Amino acid sequence: MKSLPKVELHLHLEGAAPPALIRDLAGQKRMDIAGIFDAGGAYTYKDFNDFLRVYDAVTNVLNTPADYARLLTEVLHKSAEDGVVYTEVFIAPAFCGGGDLHAWRDYLAAMQETAAWVEKTAGITSRAVATVLRHLGPDNARATARCAQETAGGWLTGFGMAGMETFGKPADFRWSFDAAREAGLGLTCHAGEWGGPDSVRQAWRDLGVSRIGHGVRAIEDPALVRDLAEAGVTLECCPGSNIALGIYPNWTSHPVARLADAGCRVTISTDDPPFFHTDLPREYDHLADAFGWTEAEFSAMNGFAIDAAFCDRPTKDRVGKLIRNEETP
Repeated sequence: MKSLPKVELHLHLEGAAPPALIRDLAGQKRMDIAGIFDAGGAYTYKDFNDFLRVYDAVTNVLNTPADYARLLTEVLHKSAEDGVVYTEVFIAPAFCGGGDLHAWRDYLAAMQETAAWVEKTAGITSRAVATVLRHLGPDNARATARCAQETAGGWLTGFGMAGMETFGKPADFRWSFDAAREAGLGLTCHAGEWGGPDSVRQAWRDLGVSRIGHGVRAIEDPALVRDLAEAGVTLECCPGSNIALGIYPNWTSHPVARLADAGCRVTISTDDPPFFHTDLPREYDHLADAFGWTEAEFSAMNGFAIDAAFCDRPTKDRVGKLIRNEETP
């Protein structure tokens, strides 16, 4: 599956930070990050709350535009090695200068320059999704929305919300999503991971998003599944993440195949890959073993992914040809 051209829509940049990179940066800065690695050097955590603690420790190490440029370089090269031809990375302005617009411009400029260089040298196209952290509240989300509004276009093409799904309601963040929509950004929102099917319906209806991050617990509401399928809402499914965090016990119990069979536009992503010991080829291999999926099924899902991607039509057409093997990178 590694050679199959792939599209990934749901990849948190900070959550994709290789442990070796974080150890190196922390050593240079003389920062104490004890307690976030296991004996083998991988990230370690006990449960979702502890996962967030480790995640925050990682983001504290990444505190300059140069850090983010280096991180993006490593993440995009790893994706390219895994056969990814187009990816969208979720980036929180709250981590990039605390949501300050001037600081965010510096971070974004460093990453945009890096993305252009990696695309030229490694052949992987990328776009950025400015991401609200839900548990920081609506006011913080407004600061993120202002950053996104002022820098929309070019590499930054999307706006989304991540963080604790149990904090507040999607409608609390409507102002921020309306602002991003006015700026021409594509919209997505995490829902249906820790929150039940109502969280999916609320994110979709109250925020007007075209994509749902995860969304898998929609399976608990057959009427919602039918509505999502009929509306063509794209689900950014991350099965390995859900299993690693204990939402589902194993691959065969994961609802991704049932959602696909019901007509939902399912796509496959890795979420925070080093935290979950995964990458896209591994996700594909596990899904093929669990559900008998072949390259035909994965190619169809990659078609859904590029159709839903937050990029312009020429980019969609070019990447679509790669997926269909009509041209080579």
